[in-house]
Amino acid sequence: MTENPNQPTEYDAVLGGESQVPFAAAVLGGIPGVKSRLASPIVEVKIAALSEALKYGDAGLDLIIGVLQDESMSVKFAAYSLLKDRDEPNIKQQLQKYFRTFDFDVITVDAEGKENSRRRHYAHFFSEYLGKKVVLEMVYIPGGTFMMGSPLTEKGRYDTEESPRHQVTVPAFLAGKYSITQAQWQAVMGNNPSYFPGEKRPVENVSWDEAFEFCGKLSQKTGKKYRLLSEAEWEYACRAGTTTPFHFGETFTPELVNYDGRLPYANASIGLYREQTTDVGSFPPNAFGLYDMHGNVFEWCSDWWHPNYNGAPTDGSSWETGTGKGRVQRGGSWYYNAVLCRSASRYFYSERNRRGKIGFRVAIASVSPSY
Repeated sequence: MTENPNQPTEYDAVLGGESQVPFAAAVLGGIPGVKSRLASPIVEVKIAALSEALKYGDAGLDLIIGVLQDESMSVKFAAYSLLKDRDEPNIKQQLQKYFRTFDFDVITVDAEGKENSRRRHYAHFFSEYLGKKVVLEMVYIPGGTFMMGSPLTEKGRYDTEESPRHQVTVPAFLAGKYSITQAQWQAVMGNNPSYFPGEKRPVENVSWDEAFEFCGKLSQKTGKKYRLLSEAEWEYACRAGTTTPFHFGETFTPELVNYDGRLPYANASIGLYREQTTDVGSFPPNAFGLYDMHGNVFEWCSDWWHPNYNGAPTDGSSWETGTGKGRVQRGGSWYYNAVLCRSASRYFYSERNRRGKIGFRVAIASVSPSY
């Protein structure tokens, strides 16, 4: 065994990212090996190297912090996931530099719609500049496991469409803080198809095909891979750790959501019907820091419609097989009653259909290299 500290030993890790290791060649491990793999053009190789970097103390942490500047959002996610729970001041400072935080109140209500809890939360986000003072804010959604669908006891549930209730594990991803606004649509697409004009209002009257086209053009404009949320991601993001019909609790009121307040849920009183969209962010967010997940506009998801969850993916991915009868929509809208705004409620239209009740939200791919 050599005494040279720079010479690989029999215990060193194999250098990743190579198609094969030449016969009798020494393999490179330790910090030099991690650095080599972090320089790889292959995202999967970089993500694997980040986990190994943790073995090397402060030197490994410095490498992970450096990766927060990587061009790939998937690699940034992986670095962020490894660092987000650490308490060192320098790490917190670096995270704040690349993933800023915002604070907000999370409100819950009882079955009559009366506030019974208010907690201070924060979430990490980054801003995407689209030109002409238009900014798109993307919020970090931590990965996790949840039960998708509604329990048999949930009032107003659709027995077939929301069954069978099943466990889904969703990798971390970034989701739009708000539905795409008319100003954001205009900045990317150069027009505004909405029935209810207003720069801060959600764009609506857009088909699934047009929302898909927007994601493509936004990706070209920014160099990041934007897309629609999968249906599983959408419900997971909407619930934000809750199991009640709404992330607010057992019901909500027109002070919390833009919907047809004449048709309330549970024991809530009849309330205001606005008959139009409202500016995004007009109502309190959920615990992930996402606004208007209930009401205002339906949101297109990437999945083809299926009449039940038999055979549905359990990894948070989009359900791309099926009959092609239409694309999934979630969240309810200003036009509909509270029942259709439930976290588990599902709806669909043809991908070419446009309505003044339909908009969308965007996402960026998860940490998982296989996603």
